[in-house]
Amino acid sequence: MALAALSGDEQLVIFSRLCNPLDPGVAVAFSSASSELWELTQAPRQQLQADYEDATALGCKAGKWSCMLLSEATDLGWYRTGLSSDDLALLGKLGSVLPALKKLVLNEPAAGPDGVPRLAEKLGAGALPAVTYLNLSSTHVGDAGASALAAALGRGALPRLNILALDSTAIGDAGLLALAPALRRRPALEELVLWDNSFGDEGLAALVAPPAVAGAPPPPTGVLPKLKALYLHGTQIADSGCATLAAALESGALPALAYLQLGGTPASDAARATVRRAGLVVFR
Repeated sequence: MALAALSGDEQLVIFSRLCNPLDPGVAVAFSSASSELWELTQAPRQQLQADYEDATALGCKAGKWSCMLLSEATDLGWYRTGLSSDDLALLGKLGSVLPALKKLVLNEPAAGPDGVPRLAEKLGAGALPAVTYLNLSSTHVGDAGASALAAALGRGALPRLNILALDSTAIGDAGLLALAPALRRRPALEELVLWDNSFGDEGLAALVAPPAVAGAPPPPTGVLPKLKALYLHGTQIADSGCATLAAALESGALPALAYLQLGGTPASDAARATVRRAGLVVFR
């Protein structure tokens, strides 16, 4: 009786909140409450069925042979299984119904330049709530993907993230400029892997030496207060970037940093030595 008093739009809102591609039974049961509601939800039920089938196929590529196993997984990885950008968009959509997941690895070059942006765009507030480790190694992120990931973090996705691997993901200065503020707002971040990307001194400065806000004191615990390891091998960091790193270490902006990888960059030996002298870090 109470359901009948609601408008069609209100009933659709309730139905949409019940939709879970990994467990569609609740939404289907709700839609069968009346013939009118069954008719009203025909199109979204068809989409839910399609998402369930696609999620089943997606889980199988990660070795999870049912949606139940996928929903209960704590560790998921797709390694060159040929995922498309549509697959990554679906994975983003599933971010709100993977409550146990702690480790997510995507090594999927075939997804192309649209894959990570579409994944990130689907990650709403609180998505992937238990994930502490995200690895997108060798998956094309690019500047657009980095910006989309920054927006997802800003919405509150991945609230427990403390290890982020973005190596060989085609991130340039513009991408790191977009992503850096979102990373600095994650005080639990302990490890950041950025090797073999095309960013250089400008992107690095955005990460470790953001411009001071007029009239505001510097943060008391540093820019990245818990960052222990920073991997920058194979980037385009040169002498200016080394000077920025040295200044950040000397100022206490990276108080927990214990390991820094800076090989394979255009920086001179003298500039790297300046960084080495600036902080008590294991340096390569």
